[in-house]
Amino acid sequence: MSMEADFAALLPELFLLAGAVTALLTGSFLPRDRQSPTRLIGIIALLGAVVSTGTGLSAGSRTVFEGSFSLDTPTTIARLIICTATLLVICLGADELRGSPRESETYALMLLSTLGALVMAGTDDLLILAVAYLLASIPLYALIGMGRSPRAAEAALKTYLLGAFLGIALLLGITILYALAGASSYDQLRAGLADAPSGAIAAGLLGVLAGIAFKAGAVPGHFWVPDASQGAGVAVAAFLTTVPKIGALVAAYRLLSTLPDSVDAPLVIAVLAAASMTIGNFAAFSQTNVRRLLGWSTVSQAGYLLVPVAVAGASDLALPSLLFYLGAYALSNIGAFAVVAATGHDEVGQYRGLARRSPWLAGVLVVSLLSLVGTPPTVVFVGKLTTFAAGWDGGLAWLVVVAALNTVASLFYYLRWLAPMFQGAEFQRAATESTEPSTPDQQAGDTVGVRRWPATVAVLSGGLVVAGGVVAGLVWPALEGTLAGL
Repeated sequence: MSMEADFAALLPELFLLAGAVTALLTGSFLPRDRQSPTRLIGIIALLGAVVSTGTGLSAGSRTVFEGSFSLDTPTTIARLIICTATLLVICLGADELRGSPRESETYALMLLSTLGALVMAGTDDLLILAVAYLLASIPLYALIGMGRSPRAAEAALKTYLLGAFLGIALLLGITILYALAGASSYDQLRAGLADAPSGAIAAGLLGVLAGIAFKAGAVPGHFWVPDASQGAGVAVAAFLTTVPKIGALVAAYRLLSTLPDSVDAPLVIAVLAAASMTIGNFAAFSQTNVRRLLGWSTVSQAGYLLVPVAVAGASDLALPSLLFYLGAYALSNIGAFAVVAATGHDEVGQYRGLARRSPWLAGVLVVSLLSLVGTPPTVVFVGKLTTFAAGWDGGLAWLVVVAALNTVASLFYYLRWLAPMFQGAEFQRAATESTEPSTPDQQAGDTVGVRRWPATVAVLSGGLVVAGGVVAGLVWPALEGTLAGL
């Protein structure tokens, strides 16, 4: 295949790179308080990436650049999910970022981090995985600290330190695997590691998984997620809890599928999955800040998403369930953050009476959070059901039991957020008759308006969550075959 054909195959990635550079340069020539044209540039770049991905579906599975990048089902689906999720995030943050002196930089950094996530999902080479990790990570540090608040600065520093430390672990793991196999290409890893000491392979694998866990928000690289979700802007929080996770989990699946059987990698992944879902859920129980709650929620969701990764190659359902769950999670998580952005409420108490003031937003929040739980007929229900089936089919029945128990436990903190929304009318009558003043949270819940752009994204996401769940539940056998046969 010619070099021109290789570059043509990477047209979605080139759209994102061109969009990032164009947005940054355009913003340099615009007034600092009127940089909204750069938002249009970002949207056009993402739409171009989605369209070019769709037009390349008929080309079939192949590799480019001497086998270092795969164009197959995981790459195609990851491209569509990641670009669509970033597009929704940019629209979600339109009102929040309008007039910001760093609006163009925000869009440029999002596009670059999105590009890194795409490369992580498609790479078939350890060295490119390291480059993609850095490309996906470094823009996040700036995005988190863009708010210039003490909380944002703390979150950015924590994210940077943890990302740097686990990035070193990833590079060390890559070095070990490269030295053992004599090659960095995934195609040569299985043969090259066949006769290598299992302890050395395990050490290299753990290093690589540590870096991937940081991007996925899974244990042991999860500590930054709740702080960043609370300290960053709402749009950035929605981005960092969604987009990097997709690229990291597809990268983990692709790597685990190539390793020899001399190392019990499924057990390692299963332990990380159980720890992630359990720690994330129990830490979310006591949260009153909804963005921090969603941050811990994304840690638990990483645990569920690691279940099909743990049975990579052991179950035919693993890859389709992982790809579907990633798309379902992205819609549900962005829908929840869109409601937060639309209302401007950060505390659970501020949502009191939301069902009376904004029934549409209340409905979207109910749908999104119950979808994250895995309640029918939402789209994550189908994702969890198929994921659990893949885990059971792959011989990890104990992990499925742990995941099911965690799913039931997660219902508590989601309902604790939802319950105040339906207490508005009764609360207002009681507050009027009482001589005691209302709390700041209660006052804020009645005075804050609704932002148009995030409200639109919320309603769109909520509708897709329900419609996707119903349709996928009815046509899953055909959908599974489509995902497996692209």
